[in-house]
Amino acid sequence: MRQISLTTERKTQLLEITEEVQSALDATNGATAALIYVPHTTAGVTINEDADPALAEDIESAMERIVDDNGGWRHSDADGPNAPSHIRASLISPQVLIPLDDGRLALVRWQGIFFCEFDGPRERKVYVTPLT
Repeated sequence: MRQISLTTERKTQLLEITEEVQSALDATNGATAALIYVPHTTAGVTINEDADPALAEDIESAMERIVDDNGGWRHSDADGPNAPSHIRASLISPQVLIPLDDGRLALVRWQGIFFCEFDGPRERKVYVTPLT
């Protein structure tokens, strides 16, 4: 298992991490897939179009509209009332499984891997595990 460290800058933010994930896999031999896992309850990971940065902004805006910060949520912890962040992360998976083709992520044109932050800014990590 390899770890990618990230620093997010906004409360809701999608960061493309495709190159970082591929770099984490470059030294692996014989792997046929990669598990990308986010060990946080207020963040996730997804695959989507990476050609137009406006799409990531659209997804950020949509998540904020779908789960309103002022929804009368009851959850509050040491970080404050962050129930919307947990709910948004529940709508996005904490993991993706991607096949590898000769050690390369088998993504097609326009696809990228995005870390999805819903409770930033924070220091975050992503685990990349090659599977055989």
